[in-house]
Amino acid sequence: CKILRCNSEYVAATLHLRGPGRGAAFCTALRSYSLCTRRTARTCRGDLAFHSAVHGIEDLMIQNNCSKEGPTAPPQPQPPAPNPQGFESLDICDYERSFLYKHGRPPGFQHCAAFGDPHIRTFHDDFHTCRVEGSWPLLDNNYLFVQATSSPVAQGSNATVTSKLTIIFKNMKECIDQKVYQAELDNVPAAFQDGSVNGGMRPGGSSLVIWERSPGRHVEIRANYIGTTIAVRQAGRQLSFSIRAAEEVARAFTEEQDLQLCVGGCPHSQRMSRSLRGRGRVPAETAQALCREMLPVEDVYFQSCVFDVVTSGDTNFTMAAHGALEDARLFLTDAEKLHIFQ
Repeated sequence: CKILRCNSEYVAATLHLRGPGRGAAFCTALRSYSLCTRRTARTCRGDLAFHSAVHGIEDLMIQNNCSKEGPTAPPQPQPPAPNPQGFESLDICDYERSFLYKHGRPPGFQHCAAFGDPHIRTFHDDFHTCRVEGSWPLLDNNYLFVQATSSPVAQGSNATVTSKLTIIFKNMKECIDQKVYQAELDNVPAAFQDGSVNGGMRPGGSSLVIWERSPGRHVEIRANYIGTTIAVRQAGRQLSFSIRAAEEVARAFTEEQDLQLCVGGCPHSQRMSRSLRGRGRVPAETAQALCREMLPVEDVYFQSCVFDVVTSGDTNFTMAAHGALEDARLFLTDAEKLHIFQ
């Protein structure tokens, strides 16, 4: 699929065209762009960027009253004026800038998190507590694969915690090599499995980087080429995962990729109630007091904290819920969606 070449040629042809007087030259560039996409249609049928470009061209032709018939040779581009910020319009490995340039607005984002028991906050702001012992996919789309491996929080308990996370950034030949990140209890590295800290030797390699926020406890992975940021934390004897993903990246999957906890939440057979029936390892009143110190709003993060402390007897679970809430505060674009009440 050569849609990215079509995109680059269009950007180069229209870089110097600005304002209401661009008229005929802009329409010529759009027709040339449309012709290029038609030539790649057969090989690009399943490509998200291709379908986005086709719809974008149609919208732009309508907005600018362009005829579908007419010359298609693009005008010779003039050299772009120096940009003090060093912005390269042809840089396809900066998702947010490219999206803004193409659509005239910033992209939308979605947030998912898995922490504690584990508790899952889905991209659609549903909230489940799961038993899911073993390995389950949090994400499985065209760009990312994330798998969480869970084990019992304590011997004889139905509750489980995430003990291992595997994150695969799939090959994107224009930007990065395929990279695998893996974290386990007491081993939260600030590097990919091959020892690198970025996307490799390709021109866009720096669009994927790992930052160590707290040694051995908290890393942040920024994948600018797909508009995505991931946080991995360890609190006590559990790992947590949070992601802020561009909407079209989060939705880039097929019907076969139907099991994703970040998309559909836990399967019904794996969902647990957070009611505190029976005897726990810590009295509910004690757990509530501990959680209230870290989580003053009694939302699902607070309820999850109480459930985890009672079930496990481990007070470090207050930090797990607090970290998840802090990630949500950073990753959610709509502050009103921060707290979920059930």
